[in-house]
Amino acid sequence: MDARLPDGVRAVDTLDPPDWGAFARIAHGAVDRAIARTAALRDRPVWRPIPQAVRNSLRQPLPEEPTPLDRVVDQAWDGVLDYPMGNTHPRFWMWYMGASSLTGALADFLAAVDGSNLGGGDHAAAECERQVIDWLRQIVGFPDGASGTLTSGGSVANLIGLTVARNRMAGMDLREQGLAALPRPLRFYASDQVHGCHQKAVELLGMGNRALRRIPTGPDCRMDMAALARAIDEDRAEGWQPACVIASAGTVNTGAIDPLPALADLCRDRGLWFHVDGCIGALARLSPRHAPLLDGIGRADSLALDPHKGLHVPFEAGCALVRDAEAHRDSFALHSPYLDPALRGIAAGGWLLDLGIQTTRGFRALKVWMMLREHGTARFGRIIGRNIDQARRMGAGIDAHPRLTRLSPVTLDIVCFRYDPGGLDPATLAALNAEIMMRLQEQGIAAFSDTTVHGQHGLRAAICNHRTTDEDIDTALAAVVRTGDELAQVPIHARPA
Repeated sequence: MDARLPDGVRAVDTLDPPDWGAFARIAHGAVDRAIARTAALRDRPVWRPIPQAVRNSLRQPLPEEPTPLDRVVDQAWDGVLDYPMGNTHPRFWMWYMGASSLTGALADFLAAVDGSNLGGGDHAAAECERQVIDWLRQIVGFPDGASGTLTSGGSVANLIGLTVARNRMAGMDLREQGLAALPRPLRFYASDQVHGCHQKAVELLGMGNRALRRIPTGPDCRMDMAALARAIDEDRAEGWQPACVIASAGTVNTGAIDPLPALADLCRDRGLWFHVDGCIGALARLSPRHAPLLDGIGRADSLALDPHKGLHVPFEAGCALVRDAEAHRDSFALHSPYLDPALRGIAAGGWLLDLGIQTTRGFRALKVWMMLREHGTARFGRIIGRNIDQARRMGAGIDAHPRLTRLSPVTLDIVCFRYDPGGLDPATLAALNAEIMMRLQEQGIAAFSDTTVHGQHGLRAAICNHRTTDEDIDTALAAVVRTGDELAQVPIHARPA
C-alpha cells in the first residue's frame, strides 16, 4: 500500500525514522564529526566571517516537502555549524559565557531523548534537578532548606530573585493587590557597574528604571558603602521604601566583587533584602585559593549563578537560589485545576513550576549532574583557579609593556586594558583599539571585546575557558601589540625585541 502513496508519505505519519538502522548510522556519523571537530578546535580560527552564499542558504522558503536526513545533517554542518560564534575555542574571551563540553552536549542529547517536562511531576528528571539545586546550594554556602530552580541563564535567575525580594519587602499581598496599592514606591540599589539585566528586571516587575538607584564605585569598581548608606537615608526621607541591595559577586565589566560581608551587615541592620548576582564569580568558591574573595555570599537572601559559565555546561543553564523557601514559593505558586496534585502517580511529585515563571521547562539538570559527577568539584576548582591566574598573568604582561595600559584591577578572570602608543586623543585611541579587536577576530587569532571603564575605552578579556593555556595568553597579547604597532605605525626600532 505504501508504494502507491506519494514520495515521503507513510500510511501512518510519525516523526520516528522509517529505518532505525539508517538513522543510527547518520547519528553516529554526526557524533564522530562533532568529536573530531572539538578535538581539533585549537587548529581552527577562533571565528571567521560568514560567506554571503552561506547566508543566502539560510534565507530559503518554508520547506513543505521532506529532505533526506543525511542531506539535512550535511547542510547543517556546511551552512551553520562550520561558522560558530567561537566560544568553544581556547582564545575566545569576548564575553563571559563558558566554553561548553562534550559531556554536557551528550547530556543535552540524552535529556532531549528523555523528553521530560521539568514543570513538575513524580519522575526521575525532577529528582535530578532537586539534587543539582542542593549541590549548587552547598557550593555557595546556602543553608539546608533553601530553595532553588534552574533557569535559562543569569537574567532569569536574577529576575526570580528580585521578584521574591519585591514581593516579600512590599509588606502586603502584592500578587493580589498590585503595585498601585503600595503606600510608598520601592527602591532597589546596585552599583553603577551592575549588569543590564537588572534594569530589565525592575522594568518587568513594574517598578520602572527609576526604582533602581545606581551607587557610584571607586577606582576598584566596587560599590561605595558610604554612598550607599547616604542614598538609603535620602530615599527614606523623600518617601521611597528602600527594599533591596543588589551586590555583584564579579561585575560583568571588570570582575570586581562588591564588599559582600559589609553589604550583608548593612542589609541586616537596615531591614533590606540582600540579593547577590553571582553569575560571574559565585562558582569561584570551588577554587580553595580564591574562595575567600567570595566571603559573605552565603549570607544572601537570594542569589543568581550560571553553571553554563564556570561549569562549562552547554547553554542554557542558570540557577536562582532563595534562602527563604516559603517566600520563594509564595511568589510563584499557582494551582490551576488541570495541575491539581494527586495522592499517587505522576502528579504526586510536586510542582517545580511553583518556583519560577515557566510551566514548561527542559531537562537542564542532567548536564549539570553529569558534569559534576564526571569531573568532581575539585577539578572545576582547579580550572577556575587557573583562569584567574591566567588573567593575572595577562595583567602582569600588560603592566610590563610600555604601550599597554590596564584599566582596572584584576580580581577574578576578567582583564580590561588598551593599547596606547601615546599622543592620541581619546576618540582616536578608542578607534585604534576597536580596529585591533576586529582585526584579531577576522584573522581568527583571538576574540576580545571592547568596553568602557570609568570613561576610558579599551579591550576586555573574559577568560572563562577550560581550554585556555598560558601560551594562549602570551600569543594573544603579543598579537595585540603587533597589530597596534602596525596600525599606529610605531617604528620597528622603537619596538622591544
